[in-house]
Amino acid sequence: MGLGEILALACAVCWAIGIVLFKHSGETLTANSLNLLKNCIGLLLIVPTAMVFEGLKIPNLSVTDWLIVIASGYFGIAIADSWYFQALRRLGAGRTAIVASLYSPFVIILSIILLGERLQSWQWLGLVLVLVGILLVIYQKHYQYIDKQELYRGSAFACAAVFLTALGVVAVKPIFDNDSNGFFWIVAFRLIAGVVGALIFLILKGKLSAIRKEVVEQQHNWPILVTASVFATYFAMLFWLGGFKYTDASIASVLNETSNIFIVLLAWLFLKEAFDKRKFFGVTLAFAGVMVFLGF
Repeated sequence: MGLGEILALACAVCWAIGIVLFKHSGETLTANSLNLLKNCIGLLLIVPTAMVFEGLKIPNLSVTDWLIVIASGYFGIAIADSWYFQALRRLGAGRTAIVASLYSPFVIILSIILLGERLQSWQWLGLVLVLVGILLVIYQKHYQYIDKQELYRGSAFACAAVFLTALGVVAVKPIFDNDSNGFFWIVAFRLIAGVVGALIFLILKGKLSAIRKEVVEQQHNWPILVTASVFATYFAMLFWLGGFKYTDASIASVLNETSNIFIVLLAWLFLKEAFDKRKFFGVTLAFAGVMVFLGF
């Protein structure tokens, strides 16, 4: 297992830790407030990190590369997150999580088209095992009823959000692959584009003051919210993009999918959530798929 694979799995673990910590806090913030908070905290940490490791030297990118970095952050963070929240509102968490499993297939398809990557036959088998395992884990027997129009709209928002996330990271991978470009500053500028885009959206919607008030009212939860944000944005984002830098995008995306498995395990261990036979079989199947995918 190479550095890229290790970073991709570390991303999944850190994201899972952050999500479980957010749940432990009682999910006291709305989706928009939580997303803006965690991204701002991540940005406050990533910029100093870039200064420590790469100094004040801004990456010497071409105009095209800068446009790709900015577009990757704007569409892959601001727009994708907004559409993902639209999906959550229409579909609920269970249905949205199922549609979100399209992430790795989207990355693989885009990597084949844009980057010329290829998967071996056993890796396709591993991918299927991982996806089936994840679907078993996140499947719910009972969903709240919604009409067909809401189902179609919500599914469209979820698909579009996941596709933009996949496209954003695949598009920026060739820039990360060039070691002379400066990894940390590119991550920082990508996140800046996402945060600025989200702020513009919230200002136009007239929601920024309400979000600021909501965050201030949660002062008693700040320690756990900040800790969760450090794991879910700072560490997870660095490991996520680092995984894409040091291994094929297709491989990194499949390993990223295991975050759902780690969320279920951590929620069972620390939040005492149910862990039945179906979830156990799904977790086992997904980890078996990872082993097959990595060629063990």
